[in-house]
Amino acid sequence: MDVRGRLDPEMLAALAESQRLYGGEIVDWQNLPAARNAYERERRFWNREGPALAEVRDFSIPGLYGAIPLRLYRPGREGVLPALVFLHGGGLVLGNLDTHDRIMRILAARSGAAVLGVDYRLAPEHKFPTQFDEIAATLDWLASDGESVGIDAARLALGGDSAGAQLSLGTAIAFKGKTPRIKAMLLYYGSFGLTDSMSMRVCANDLDGVKPSDLAFYRNAYMRGPRDREDHRLDCLSADLAGLPPAYILALELDTLRDDSLALAELLGRAGVPCRLTRHDGVLHGYLHYSRVIPKAMQAIEEGAAAMRDWLF
Repeated sequence: MDVRGRLDPEMLAALAESQRLYGGEIVDWQNLPAARNAYERERRFWNREGPALAEVRDFSIPGLYGAIPLRLYRPGREGVLPALVFLHGGGLVLGNLDTHDRIMRILAARSGAAVLGVDYRLAPEHKFPTQFDEIAATLDWLASDGESVGIDAARLALGGDSAGAQLSLGTAIAFKGKTPRIKAMLLYYGSFGLTDSMSMRVCANDLDGVKPSDLAFYRNAYMRGPRDREDHRLDCLSADLAGLPPAYILALELDTLRDDSLALAELLGRAGVPCRLTRHDGVLHGYLHYSRVIPKAMQAIEEGAAAMRDWLF
């Protein structure tokens, strides 16, 4: 497929600006520190001009592997609010709270809920299930101490983009029947367990960081060995999905991972789980970052915020 030829003009403009910000630097997975620095430097531009909020605060809580950095976004200072626990994307090897700051700010401002970003440890230095352990520790802390930061642990959602969506769904599966009970999920173009699909065969490109060789690098960096692939926190599509909370799912026409989202929506429907599936054409994996210049990116964030309002308030 001629992916570039089917992109919206706004997506093409965002790609050109991104390439300019990278300065022609090619991502080299053999030099991960340099790749992380380049990614963080490029993301600074796209995270400007986020909405002002009543409170944005960094703090940390104890975890199995040391302190877990968190960032709280509150659209209002008064009262105890429902909250979205946000898990950033980046293939589990890139990203942090700063690279996704604008997305979290907009979700808080548009939904009226608090957003709590989790700066989980990255692979390959910290392999599976480190990230799930840190997310679980965050949820446990919210159940016992969330009110101290104005969060109602009885009204929590999990959400994220790309790898963050996979972490969100995997955590929701692990937390079925446990406290705190997750009330909603925002799943933006995640990887949920497919190892082959039509979209992986026809949408692969060198533009968005999810071509097959990139996906193989992420998996090898993250997993300890082949048996990890069988864990339902990673192979989510093979899990028992009945009883999961309602989900907003975003699938992209030109995304290598498109069919993961379509398969998940189909399986959630069969399991009786309420699901809002949105499809956007003309854009690439990761385009939520470009909401400054791509209207569809802002639309997708606002759709997630609307789902939060409906399911948490």
